[in-house]
Amino acid sequence: MTTTTETKTKTYLNYINGEWVASESEKTGVSKNPAKKGEVVGSYQLSSTIDFDKAATAAKKAQKAWRKLAGSVRGDYLLKAASILEERIDDVAATMTKEMGKTFAEAKGETARGVAILRYYAGEGMRAVGEVIPSSDSEALMFTTRVPLGVVGVITPWNFPVAIPLWKMSPALIYGNSVIIKPASETAITCAKIIECLHDAGIPAGVVNLVTGSGSVLGPEMAAHRNIDAITFTGSNTVGKELAQIAVSRGIKYQLEMGGKNPVIVANDADLDLAVEATISGGLKSSGQKCTATSRVIVQKEIYEPFKEKLLQKVAEITVGDGMDAGTWMGPSVSEGQLNTVLSYIKKGKEEGATLLFGGNQLNENDGLNGYYVEPAVFENVTSEMILAREEIFGPVLALMKVDTIEEALETANDSEYGLSASIFTTKISHMLSFINEMDAGLVRINAESAGVELQAPFGGMKQSSSHSREQGRAAIEFYTSIKTVFIK
Repeated sequence: MTTTTETKTKTYLNYINGEWVASESEKTGVSKNPAKKGEVVGSYQLSSTIDFDKAATAAKKAQKAWRKLAGSVRGDYLLKAASILEERIDDVAATMTKEMGKTFAEAKGETARGVAILRYYAGEGMRAVGEVIPSSDSEALMFTTRVPLGVVGVITPWNFPVAIPLWKMSPALIYGNSVIIKPASETAITCAKIIECLHDAGIPAGVVNLVTGSGSVLGPEMAAHRNIDAITFTGSNTVGKELAQIAVSRGIKYQLEMGGKNPVIVANDADLDLAVEATISGGLKSSGQKCTATSRVIVQKEIYEPFKEKLLQKVAEITVGDGMDAGTWMGPSVSEGQLNTVLSYIKKGKEEGATLLFGGNQLNENDGLNGYYVEPAVFENVTSEMILAREEIFGPVLALMKVDTIEEALETANDSEYGLSASIFTTKISHMLSFINEMDAGLVRINAESAGVELQAPFGGMKQSSSHSREQGRAAIEFYTSIKTVFIK
């Protein structure tokens, strides 16, 4: 599968029709460690539309036999892949940390989740796919079943390079589709190691295909290709909507999971220690590089000062460094470009009149670090009109917002084009019920951080965060299959 370059790093190949192959151009890109400037993790293929066409052709051909297998047989392949991934958990997690920066502990937890996702969907092969419907004809039988879409194109981001590919590919596969995945280039090697697990599990040639390279080249090609029957995408709103327009023009299914500007509401009756801990965990872990990360912190005025004091005290204790170091709590931004984006938002926040209470500085060699590091930043005096409260930053930046009442808190929380996740800290049932009923978000959590959802539960957003379909859990069957109604006389 791999070859060794002169720098002793590996060049990872595309995976097409059951074989590891170089791109048509033989050009490669380099994956670099954001924690250590200049350290190369490995190389990946810079593929062209020719390479994608080969993968799409193979996937189309393989899907015909794959869909005919019993669901339990398809599930056996996922179970085998889960066991292999579990055996390789440390290697995959270390690769993830070296490619995108999150701590090894977080990466290992995510990889373990990938194992669980594979096992969960393996079980889907034995679950019901339809229902009997009474017919008005007493001599007829009427029921529904579900059929696969065909070939599913998968485009995944760099921030969850194990979990997101697997929660898209696993349901696609178990329901009888073949797949082609185009991962983010920043974590192409991590994705290749996931595909290795499926390959070593013996999955039939062409059922799973990996093509790496430029999103601007491969994304539109995926959406437009004649052999692609559906596309599932997680990433930016701009790219997602471009892909959706192509998909609509072809009449194929599409699924988009995009941005978030996720609020946490801290009511005046909240457990402040719990709220502070969850705000920091939800907003700053993975350097804030989560679509569900806490960004806006909406606090009732009665407890604003004590909450702020506790928050700043805990943020000051955060250790920033290489995610492979045991003492590190927060790693670097994924790239120099992302670091500069975060720093630009911090600068804009100050220019707009928000007060920087803590951090926000770039960390470098003078701090004993040689990567793309920024201190966690905490702002106050943030209003809903400011850019800090409007745009997704994807960095370790918290914006404190003071409100008088829970009603104002909910109004402020909903004052966003996004609606992915939200949380509230309160002990009053009335506040909980108001939050559940009125919060415009696909995921609402009470007395828990905004980031994270269990794999067996539906996940997706409202408003501009999503195309309004749901991923994960049993809900995934709604996207990856079509209902067929059967009438037998």
